Formats: sequence, C-alpha cells, structure tokens
Amino acid sequence: MDVYVVGINHRTGPVEIREKLALSPDDAEGFKSLLGLSIREIAYLSTCNRVEIYFWGDEEGVEQVKDFWEQTKGVSKGEFDRHLYVYRGRDAVVHVFRVASSLDSMVLGEPQIVGQFKDAFDLCSRAGLTGPILNNLMSKALAASKKVRTKTGIGESAVSVSYAAVELASKIFDDLGRCAVTLVGAGEMAELAALHLKEAGAGRMLVVNRTFERAVDLAKRLDGEPLSFDAFDRALIESDIVITSTASQEPILRYEKMKEVMRARKHRPIFIIDIAVPRDVEERVQEIDNVYLYNIDDLEAVVEENRRKREREAVKAEVIVAEQADKFMEWLRSQEIVPLIVGLRNWVESIRKSELEKTISRIKPDPKTEKALNAMTSAIVNKIMHPVFTYLKQESAKGNAGNLKETVKALFALEDLDEGKDRNQGK
Repeated sequence: MDVYVVGINHRTGPVEIREKLALSPDDAEGFKSLLGLSIREIAYLSTCNRVEIYFWGDEEGVEQVKDFWEQTKGVSKGEFDRHLYVYRGRDAVVHVFRVASSLDSMVLGEPQIVGQFKDAFDLCSRAGLTGPILNNLMSKALAASKKVRTKTGIGESAVSVSYAAVELASKIFDDLGRCAVTLVGAGEMAELAALHLKEAGAGRMLVVNRTFERAVDLAKRLDGEPLSFDAFDRALIESDIVITSTASQEPILRYEKMKEVMRARKHRPIFIIDIAVPRDVEERVQEIDNVYLYNIDDLEAVVEENRRKREREAVKAEVIVAEQADKFMEWLRSQEIVPLIVGLRNWVESIRKSELEKTISRIKPDPKTEKALNAMTSAIVNKIMHPVFTYLKQESAKGNAGNLKETVKALFALEDLDEGKDRNQGK
C-alpha cells in the first residue's frame, strides 16, 4: 500500500484534453465505486490548469483510475494516457506538497491553489472518500504550504502587469485609501489594474472615456464616477493615480499640458500608468518633478524582476517541502507497525485481565481494593510495554517495519499477532 498521484497539468497535456478529464463536485459520488482492495482512500483536485487524483492503495489502483476516466468522461485511454503522470510514495507526497504550496502552478507562488486544494479535500472528506492517510496528507500539505508562505517570499512581489501597477502605487503613496484614481480609456489590462487598486483600498474612482456610455458602464463595475473626455484635465488635477489605455494614435497627454496640470496641483505627486500602445503619455512627461510615469515596458520589467525573485524564493520553498514530505513519510511508515502494536497490546492486556480475575476470585477483595488492584496492574503493564512500543514506532519510522513482526513474535514466543484477537482465550 502506498500514496499515489495520477494526473495531468498545463505542462503535460493541452487544454482540450484537460477539459475532457475535468472533474466536478458531482463526481464525488461516482468515486465511491473505486473504493476497494486496491484503492482504500481517494481524493481529487480539478482546476483550469490540472486534474489530479490522489489515492492510498496499490499499483492496480492506477489502472482503475484510468478506467474511471474512460468510462465516466467518454474519452479513450489512448487519447489521454500519454499525457498523464503517475507518482508513488515519497515522490507522490512531494508532488502533493508542491501543488499545495503553489510550486507547481503556472504562476509560481499564486495564492488561489491553496483554497482550491482545501476545498477539494473537504469535499472528498465529506463524501466519505478519504480516511486517516489522505486526511493527514491534506493536513500536512496545507501546513507545508503555510510554512512556505511564512518562511519565504514566494507569494510576494507582483507577477502580472496589473498587480505590478498596484505594487508601484503602494511604494509611492503610504495610504492608498486617500488616493483618487482615474481610469482613462477602456483597455482590459487598465481596467484590471484599476480594479486591483480598488481592492487594495484605493479611494475615489473616476472613469474618463470618449464614449460617455462606456464611461458609465465601467464606472458601475468600479463603483466610480463617470466623466466625459472634456473633463480629462479636471480628473488629472484631482487624481493621485492615473491609468491610461486608449486607442489613440497620438499622445493624449503631452509635456506642456502636464506642466500646467502640475502647477494647478501645486506639484502634488502623481503616478501615471500608461498601458497603451502606442503610448498615451509623451515620454518627456517623466522629466517633470513629482510625476512618476511608467509605461507597459516598465511594468513588464518590474514583473520580470519579481518573477526572478519568486524563483529564488522557490529554492528555499523546495527545501521546506522536502523536509515536510520526509516527516510525513516517517509518520506513514510508522503506521505500518500500528496493527502489530495493537495486537501486542491486546495480548498483554488479555494476560493482565486473566491473572487479575484469578487473583480477585481467590482473595475476594472489597470493591475499593479490587479497583486499586486493577489500576496497579494496568500501571505495571503500561510501564513495562511503553519502551517496547516506543522502540517499535521509532524503528518503523526508519523503514524497518518489515522484520519487526517476526522479531516480536519470536521475542514473546507468539504464533500470531492478529489485531484485536484475544490470544488468551481457551488457555
């Protein structure tokens, strides 16, 4: 028995295959049919970039998973098999921990996967698909993810142009809540940047567009104030952050105009994000004091540097994941010895009870003395067996569970140690 991962992601298979194999919450019920001798516990994660099935079982379970996809999704193995990856044991555990820590994501360090991962396992747990092994795997994977985010900077620094704009604005202004933002034009990237600024706490939102109806529409989505293009100068004077993304073939904001605006602003700092191509803002504008001008190339440069930062942090994160995976594997190996410990404990306990009953029937003590005898014999047995159980767990965690059963049987002169069996019956 081992931990297995069978999956496909954005690197191994195209979207047309991933979407055919995609799983929904409604599939949880169907997964119950897979539970059996080869698959004892199972869970799945399905996002736009990956579809993965995790299970605790044996190698035959891999083919059962593939059969499930073929039968329920109507796609032949020949179509998807070559795109799948299969991990087992420690490799599977490391992969799960890397996924939960967003080290295997399309965007390194993206935070969405943590919630997706947790929701997926919660769903499978509620459906009765998981047990102690996968539940602990989920818990440890989320703990590893949290440790990665607190001990490294993998989730810091913007890696999209729209988030880079917010990052730069936060460096220029101490309190975004006191900043007014103007969006000029209707570019998707500019609108996204404005939306991120609003989510980051930016205050008043102004929307300027040559088509006023479009300004009204955008302002509704941003909970802002629509303005006609004639009010552009007024917006520049009143705003702290300006995002431009028009389709103009000529600059809409030139050097001389911006000098006039800055005089009217009494030279208060202004942050201008020019995402338009061709550019909306004349390049010389950046020479004016207290004007911070960034164009699309500037933002891309910030994004690229931030990606490199995340990659450097990912090296630290991989070390954390490896350490946490090793700890889980130690725990997993220790579980191999649990039936042996339970059987040995039951055997010892059956002897204690038998001898106690003989003594009680012979001396016929009062209830208080009988209770004291029971407590005393339990304490003696526990103190004698505690180092034995501790040793068995420690050796099992090291991967030495294989020979321990025979050693224990020989040491205690036992023929069998089936879990839960009363070995004193009939003696």
